[in-house]
Amino acid sequence: MPRLLGVDIPNNKKIEYALRYIYGIGPTLSRDIVATSEIDPNTRAQDLTEEQLNKLTALITERNYLVEGDLRRSIAANLKRLQAINCSRGIRHRRGLPVRGQRTSTNARTRKGARRTVGVMKKK
Repeated sequence: MPRLLGVDIPNNKKIEYALRYIYGIGPTLSRDIVATSEIDPNTRAQDLTEEQLNKLTALITERNYLVEGDLRRSIAANLKRLQAINCSRGIRHRRGLPVRGQRTSTNARTRKGARRTVGVMKKK
């Protein structure tokens, strides 16, 4: 398995699709990276040479794309900032509720978690 920026990318996939396994690189960015690095888009990841892997790594770092740990840290810092200034989005994140205006009386189970019964106690 070739390693790119600390991530193992799958052997048997075309390079355009294999690059998407790196956090922060999606379809458009991977297409752009493959085009500018002048690597054949039909090349499988296992067929890449060391030189081509180095070229891909250099291209990603040279263009200052936020990927992997840096991107995760950036997102976490943004959420902490929202929570620290007590804006409505930060409060919703803190409470584990939907942030972008969705209804919560029904649905929202992905964000709120499994249902918890509250209040009803049976006498013995």
